[in-house]
Amino acid sequence: MKPTLKFFPTSLLVVLLAIFQQTVRADVSLPGFFGDHMVMQRDVEIRVWGWCDAGEKVSVTLDGKEASTKGSEDGTWKVTLPAMAATSRPLTLRVKGNNAINIGDILIGEVWLCSGQSNMEWTVAASTDREAEIAAADFPLIRHLKIEHRPSTVPLDDVSAPWTVCSPAVAGTYTAAGYFMARKLHQELGIPVGLINSSWGGTRVEPWTPPVGFKEVPALSDIYESVIGRTPGTAPYQNALSNFIDKSEKWNQEARVALTTMETIKPSPAFPDQLRPFQSHQDPTMLYNGMIHALVGYPIRGAIWYQGESNHTEGMLYFEKKKALIEGWRSLWNQGEFPFYYVQIAPFQYGSEDGTILAKFWEAQAAVQQLPNTGMVVINDIATLNDIHPPNKQDVGNRLALLALKNDYGMKNLVANSPEVESIELAGPKLLINFKNTGGGLKTRDGKSPTHFEIIGPGTRTFVPANASINGDTVTLSADGVKTPVAFRFAWDKLAEPNLTGGTGLPVGACRGGSEPDFLSRLAIDQEYELVYELDLSKLQNKITYSVDRSGAASEFDRVGYLIELESETTGSQKLFVSMDAFTDDISKIAVPQFSADAFFQQSVKNVDSYSTVSSLNRTGIEGNIEFWSGNYATQNTANVPGASGAIYDFGDNMSEPLNGYGSMQVHDTSGKQTLFAINHWGSGDGADIGIGNSDGPHRDWTFKSNAGSYSGKSLKVYVRPTRTLKTD
Repeated sequence: MKPTLKFFPTSLLVVLLAIFQQTVRADVSLPGFFGDHMVMQRDVEIRVWGWCDAGEKVSVTLDGKEASTKGSEDGTWKVTLPAMAATSRPLTLRVKGNNAINIGDILIGEVWLCSGQSNMEWTVAASTDREAEIAAADFPLIRHLKIEHRPSTVPLDDVSAPWTVCSPAVAGTYTAAGYFMARKLHQELGIPVGLINSSWGGTRVEPWTPPVGFKEVPALSDIYESVIGRTPGTAPYQNALSNFIDKSEKWNQEARVALTTMETIKPSPAFPDQLRPFQSHQDPTMLYNGMIHALVGYPIRGAIWYQGESNHTEGMLYFEKKKALIEGWRSLWNQGEFPFYYVQIAPFQYGSEDGTILAKFWEAQAAVQQLPNTGMVVINDIATLNDIHPPNKQDVGNRLALLALKNDYGMKNLVANSPEVESIELAGPKLLINFKNTGGGLKTRDGKSPTHFEIIGPGTRTFVPANASINGDTVTLSADGVKTPVAFRFAWDKLAEPNLTGGTGLPVGACRGGSEPDFLSRLAIDQEYELVYELDLSKLQNKITYSVDRSGAASEFDRVGYLIELESETTGSQKLFVSMDAFTDDISKIAVPQFSADAFFQQSVKNVDSYSTVSSLNRTGIEGNIEFWSGNYATQNTANVPGASGAIYDFGDNMSEPLNGYGSMQVHDTSGKQTLFAINHWGSGDGADIGIGNSDGPHRDWTFKSNAGSYSGKSLKVYVRPTRTLKTD
């Protein structure tokens, strides 16, 4: 039987075709953060964009202003509307294509991007006076948008988030730093303020940075190469993947042969780590991709930033990373060098970490102000030393607002910046520090003398607390024992909460200046000690031969000192001078412990002072321990040295035979569980173990490190403090 042909009425075909066309065409759409209650930036062209069918006509109107376009081949569209003045009159944005979209209650005002880690994400509800602040948060012209946490390995073009109108019902969820800044701006300017809050607690700066930012900063080329190497389509990625495919195909062929011949075969090639996509939200570009990229192009006045705790150990490298972030964002936003204001992180305990690590980070944060259109808020006066999140975000926001009001909104007479050092004058026993931006003269919060100043000069082994006095814009410094101060530092510790401010109350941030004397000049060792032995450690051998040996001229002494100097491409220049009460009256036993000298010491030493270019080793009055012997040793803590381990080589090891074997010359800070210096296995020459501080290997005291050959320069000098002058040669 032949099949029966069925015919449909023309009218039915038309209906079916229309339904089909409706199912395949795309509705015109906007980014997910375009929504009711949004704020658009005043006085700049307004950019509006989205998605539609290729060739689809799209028209956009806002307050009588209209623009139209057609969808491009990739299904996107964009238009630009003329700049508009600020208005608190609600407007409606209308977008019409194959469908229509109406977005209502739009205001024209100031838009600020708020980003960073937990102190930016910190809410009004968690801040000081939260109940009163929330109850008073009736500001319908302030709007807030929070981007959800969303890392991504690729740039995402869309993000959905609702705008909310500031009221007591929702203000508690707002970024506190951003809200208090917006409130100040709104009260001063009387115009709407919109906050785009894209922040995530605990995050580093790298994930917020776009690839182009890393590319333009030579110091971060390794990060850029890592990002590009993981990006499909780039030459490094394509080459690495092609090489892997070639190796894999070759292995597959060999495997098929081995399967037939029943022969063994080596393992298959491993997938290259450099091609593996980033996994963590802390990896470079991950938060730029997921939480910033979709916003790029939306006109803003500027950005505020509160971050750094997660990068705080990096010193000046952080300056390079902030440069990459700021310049990367600016290049992509394509609206020039928009303002970028940020908060210097607060003093905080950070465990047992050396206090100067945070000080050096503050210095790096301050250096970011070298970039155009940037400004920093100092908050060392509102810290909570036991809490990394100071709840006083009101002052943070107000200080951010001051920078914007002065620099962006024409209030030129405002004092917005904290005082900064302008010049230093050497005046004999005094040092004069002249400040700028003082707001009418320096003062202290408590009316007392300025705190947290330190000075140093030749013969001064460390910075010492200074007596400080104020005269207008100048602080005068002096200290007993510092005859000629040449350098100062201020608030140079993680717990520093100084009292010095400008006339308007803005605090002075951590700083330093002058020309610090070099390490040896500070020590002035020759004024107190006499050199007995000098040894070029590049000439180590089983029988030690000193380039200087004045032991025959020695008389009585009450202290012993060791100066070790190391040069390395990895660690740079390291120097340490450690001294202690004499542990023997035999001058032949105080240097490298030779078997012939019968020098065997596993004992505590008293009144140990340590001075070093490694800041964590600068301590006085140390409870010390020495391990000097020419023989072998084991990890067992048979001497019961307090706190020592019996499982690793550290400051509590056990001498063992042969007595003329491996060899140990180690000085330790017992209570600090810290090796001060170690010279071991000297009979091995370049294979000896040498180091200052704790080793980064499995054993704290450098045992088995075999690293002597890695130093380009290395020397040891042994001193005594005589009870009467040594005889001259």
